[in-house]
Amino acid sequence: MGFQEKTRLGLVGFGAFGRLTASVLADHFDVVVHDPVHVQAVLPDGRALEMGSLADVAQCAVIVVAVPVARMRHLFGLLGPMLRPGALVIDVGSVKMEPVALMQELLPVGVDIVGTHPLFGPQSAKEGVAGRKIVVCPVRGRRHHQVAGFLRWLGLEVIVESAEAHDREAAMVQGLTHLIAKVLVEMGPLPERMTTASFDLLREAVGMVKDDPPTVLHAIEAANPFAAEVREAFFARAAEVRGRFEA
Repeated sequence: MGFQEKTRLGLVGFGAFGRLTASVLADHFDVVVHDPVHVQAVLPDGRALEMGSLADVAQCAVIVVAVPVARMRHLFGLLGPMLRPGALVIDVGSVKMEPVALMQELLPVGVDIVGTHPLFGPQSAKEGVAGRKIVVCPVRGRRHHQVAGFLRWLGLEVIVESAEAHDREAAMVQGLTHLIAKVLVEMGPLPERMTTASFDLLREAVGMVKDDPPTVLHAIEAANPFAAEVREAFFARAAEVRGRFEA
């Protein structure tokens, strides 16, 4: 597995994805949660996890950060001076270049850093994470091998890639999905009765992302430096197609 059984793991953030992360990791780590909003950390199966201060979490051997990208600079500024030498910090943000740059800037040199992006969410992983994809970005140290090995042991398909390569591809993969979903949702309720197989797949895709919080859309469309280029290309092609129809 790569980690000692019941290694103490600190989780910062207990929103929708933080809860999913805790549900996956609680069987394998001694998890302590810090979240400034939630006073309890209860898993879907009813198990209550230990809650702690940010300082408590910072003393863990492994720290997983599951907060919006917009909050990361402030968080890493607080967390950095508290970390133990040799700690491993992992983020699960939807973009990678900005979180990676912030961790390199604000976390001490003696701390190992790995960026990750699970290519799934609470909706698509409600039946489990086995078979789902996750990106692992090596940042500082060589423990990305350990992280990747553990994730494969969980049944995940691991893609090891640089932060820049991730963001370039995610700008289209995630950016277009959320962009199209947002437009369709604002057009009104989608038909449910007279549908085709292809339209059912489209409705399913929209359903997976339509309830994502605004912070996710911000990370995908604003924090990814390549997203604007993809949007412009999409709208330009859409305008060309519209022109052909109207002609």
